[in-house]
Parts: sequence; structure tokens; C-alpha cells
Amino acid sequence: MRRVLVLAALLGGMTVAQPAPAGVLTIRFLDVGQGDAVLITAPEGQSLLYDGGRSEKRMTELLGQYSVKSLAIVAASHGDADHITGLTPAVQEFKPKFFLNNGIAANTQTFSKLTAAVGTAGTQGLLASDRVINLGSVKVTILPPPPGMPKTDQNLNSVGLLIEYGTFRALMTGDSETAETAGWLKKYPASKLGPINVYKSIHHGARNGDNPAWLKAVRPSNVVIGVGPNNYGHPTSEALALYKSVGASIYRTDLNGTVTVTVQPGGKYALVTEKGTGTVPQTRPTPPAPSPARPPSSVTYPSCAAVRAAGKAPLLAGQPGYSRKLDRDGDGRACE
Repeated sequence: MRRVLVLAALLGGMTVAQPAPAGVLTIRFLDVGQGDAVLITAPEGQSLLYDGGRSEKRMTELLGQYSVKSLAIVAASHGDADHITGLTPAVQEFKPKFFLNNGIAANTQTFSKLTAAVGTAGTQGLLASDRVINLGSVKVTILPPPPGMPKTDQNLNSVGLLIEYGTFRALMTGDSETAETAGWLKKYPASKLGPINVYKSIHHGARNGDNPAWLKAVRPSNVVIGVGPNNYGHPTSEALALYKSVGASIYRTDLNGTVTVTVQPGGKYALVTEKGTGTVPQTRPTPPAPSPARPPSSVTYPSCAAVRAAGKAPLLAGQPGYSRKLDRDGDGRACE
């Protein structure tokens, strides 16, 4: 059984201004409007800022609000403005040791300003590659873009982070799209990608972000969407339906403000929202109830290949030809 404690605190619209408590892992999905920014602080006090939203002013406010005293690492999932603009004041103020990114320059003034700040601060560039960073006692595994991604596309070269502390696991993957997640699915075993306790929605809930095959591997219990007022339709109904289909609770920074996760040694964790309560945790999809007994079907398929050749995939429990041996995960859907 998961060692999970989920709290959604209604704080009457008041901001949570406390610094990260010592002795626990704290992950804050910051309310930066339409954009992403995640502040990760180890039990020992070291902090990593993954993306910075699109407002320098807002990020400066938040770093003060949460009493951030230092940053060991700033990381850009990719070079788009809604992810990197707020990194510039963070670098200027805290002069972190490392700047992690995908190594692909974005042809924008925002990117130029950030890299100039990195140079002035003496911050060392760190190209995303298969490596683990120890943030205090927290294990941070970098997921670099998989081979074959076009270097002209920032989204497809998003850098992911897998955060592990005890049994707790969080995953964030920038604005990656289906081609990149498919590459990760080929590269990593399923046990590396899921299950995930807290998951950052890809691309603010865009239609071209999360997809069924990826979420089936990630198996998130809670999804946090970094989103604000926008003209893109984020988060899309398709993305919300995907998260619900895997039984995940959904939190949104536009509705819930900053979402804070605290993780105890061992992995027991809690989610607290700045306002509102997010969705009520949902149960995993319930396998369909066994169908009433029917006469034995005269249709049999020796394999899923035969099912697909007959154009019958997936076969649902009770349909002619369905059998338990073809339904490996026992969810009542064979040859999915």
C-alpha cells in the first residue's frame, strides 16, 4: 500500500510565506501565471529551481516570499520564455553553482539575457546528460532529450528531472511532446518512469503534451498543472480527461495557487494548496464487473496478433474471443 498522506488546505486566500522547513524535502510548484517554475529544497537546505516562469518580477517576489537564501542549481527545461524569464533574477541574486539546460540556444533576447547573467555570476554550465545529482540527500536524475530529437525544436528537447527521496518520486518533463516521451519510453525501463507520486503536467495541459502511452508508464497519483490566464485553451479537456482516466488527483496553479509538497524521510508526503483544494483523490479505474456467464464462445484467438489481424482489438470481457490469457493486466481489456 502506498504510504501517502494527501492534504489540501484551504487557507482563505492567504499566501504561504514560510521558508522550506528543515529535515524534509519541499517541492513548490510556484504560481507564476502561464508558465512553469518548481522550487525544490532538500532536507539539508540546498535548493534547485527548475524553470522560472515568464515574469522576472513575479519570480523575485516568490523567492522573497519563501525566504530563499541560496540556490545550488538553476535548471531550464528548455529555452521558451514562459520557462526561463524568471531564472535571470534568480541567477543574478543567488549566483548558483550550476546552470543545467539542453545546450540549445534560443534565438531570443530573454535567452541572451539569461546566459549573460549566468556568465556574470560565474555559474557553470551543465549540459543535460544521463547523470544523477545529489541535492543533499535527495536523488535528482536528469532525463536528457532522447536521441533523434530535432535540434531546432525546443519542446522536443525538454530536459526532465526525476526526484527521489525515500519511496517518494516526482517527475517533471518540461514541454516535451509525444515524440520525446516515445523516445524516453524506448530508452528507460517502465520501472524507472513510474509509478510517480507527484507529476508536473507536460506543457501546461496542452493537447500535444501528455498522451495515453506515456501516462500508462508514469502512473501518476497527483498531477500539478502550471497554468495561468491564456489564449491557448490550457489545460485542454483532453489532458484533463487523460489525468482522470489514470485516477490522478489534479491541482492547478491558476485555481490552487502555489502547490507545496513536503516529504518526510522515508517518503510519506503531503500536498498543501495556497487556495482551494484541488480535486478529491480519485480511485484507480475499476475493472469491469465480471459479465454474467454466457455459453462458451465459438470464437477463439491464439494471440493478440490474431485479434488485431481480425480488427477486433481491444477485446472487452464478455465479447466473443476474449480470454484471460490475452488480458495480461487483468483490466477486462485484452490486446490493448
